Amino acid sequence: METVDMWTRFEASFESVRAYENPSQDVELVVEFQSPDGRRLEILGFWDGGKTWKVRFSPERSGEWSYRTSCKPAEDTGLQDQRGKFLCQPYQGENDLYRHGAIGLSKDRRYLIYADGTPFFWMGDTAWNGALLSDREGWRAYLADRVSKGFTVVQLVTTQWRVAHTDRDGEVNYTGKERIAINPKFYQRLDEKFDAANDAGVVAAPILLHAAPFGNAEMNPGFSLPADQAILLARYQVARYGAHQVVWTLGGDADYTGDDLERWLTIGRGVFGDYKRHLATMHPKGRHWILKEYAQESWYDLVCYQSGHGDSDHALSWLVQGPPSTDWRLEPARPFLNVEPNYEAHLAYESKEPITDFMVRRASYWSLLVSPTAGVTYGANGIWSWQEEPGIPLDHPRVGIARPWREAINFPGSRSMKHLKTFFSSIEWWGLRPAQEMLAFQPGEEAVRRTITAASTEKGDLGVIYIPEDRAVEIKMNFFPSPMFAEWFSPRDGTRTTIGTVENKETHKFETPAEGDWVLLLKAAKRRT
Repeated sequence: METVDMWTRFEASFESVRAYENPSQDVELVVEFQSPDGRRLEILGFWDGGKTWKVRFSPERSGEWSYRTSCKPAEDTGLQDQRGKFLCQPYQGENDLYRHGAIGLSKDRRYLIYADGTPFFWMGDTAWNGALLSDREGWRAYLADRVSKGFTVVQLVTTQWRVAHTDRDGEVNYTGKERIAINPKFYQRLDEKFDAANDAGVVAAPILLHAAPFGNAEMNPGFSLPADQAILLARYQVARYGAHQVVWTLGGDADYTGDDLERWLTIGRGVFGDYKRHLATMHPKGRHWILKEYAQESWYDLVCYQSGHGDSDHALSWLVQGPPSTDWRLEPARPFLNVEPNYEAHLAYESKEPITDFMVRRASYWSLLVSPTAGVTYGANGIWSWQEEPGIPLDHPRVGIARPWREAINFPGSRSMKHLKTFFSSIEWWGLRPAQEMLAFQPGEEAVRRTITAASTEKGDLGVIYIPEDRAVEIKMNFFPSPMFAEWFSPRDGTRTTIGTVENKETHKFETPAEGDWVLLLKAAKRRT
């Protein structure tokens, strides 16, 4: 009997009795798995070329599992009523995805956790074209670099789209429009990219249906396909990669409201209504907000947004004064994640100057502190488009010359993200809630670029304050129920400077050790470690 480790991937293959004209349209394969304790789960199978069909499954309990297929049309005896068994054993390695299990929501629905309850910090990177255009060695080198810097999520596109009309080998993932034909060769290349990400301990967050209505929009399946065909294409990907450790992103870079609302609600329910086993979200266009329209959708688990690549006061104020800073209080609660803030080396839309590592840090720390802390995403010009040579990414004339990805992975902003991850990993970040009221003075009221963001735990035993420009911050120390031990953290190089214990009696002015942006950490003196 085949043996599979818990939370890894079991795969079974079946052969249909005949070849179908359009298999993904003409056949539906469903496999019922039965757990050692008798629980039953239905999983979609998928066509993998010729007469070959497969099912993939990630078991979450040890012991003997069994499965049985059902097929439409039922007369295909190669796919109907096929049975088998396998043995699942506990995972013994060091990969957190397999040690702790799939990603889900915390009990309070404010942050992400592994299946065993361990908090999961979303440290994302946007390699939109990475899986499509990379070779095997390049993809593994990229993942190794990101893992060394603490990244836990890679955001990618898994179809042809406006910035990659084909994959590296010239394959498209589907042809047609009113009745599409899916090309398994396209996805056979992607299989090893998903495998490599998970095996490196990185969650894959694929955009299933990129949907931007601008540029060469006809290349984007979420824009160009009718709803029923968009559903079919997305469900194929859910079937193929549902045994991996993933977070689904249904649509990319569109509005999803107004005249498009009912269409996207139909697509979301059609894709995830029956076979959803992972968290799902949407990726709206820049500074666009969809929470109120999707708040009651059971499949919509995460509030993902993009503050985008602007540097004007208007663009910055949307993040620190707009919906990310206010709507987190709405019910039902969901984690808030900025999954596309300022991209390093991307030309800022207003100034037309390259976005710096400081601007990346500012957007990241702001994002983590204006809503309950759950995580944030980094991006770099050259990585997202997977540039092999310097150049302007396809259909993106406003972003400037992008550097090759092997150079871009070493931009200083990615090192800042490593320090960010180290800092938050050293505290109980999952308890942080916005707490601007601890500030005696908010310089952001005079200039939004100077906005200081602050968060604390509900018990008041931990406080985190980010100061982007000012040389001092004034804190109402009576906000905290006990004296606090204070230290400075440099988000530029990760160094710490001890301040000492500060009484909780009056406003205290903390002066930064030097120029640059700083993080002030306050911990209850009695719980200092």
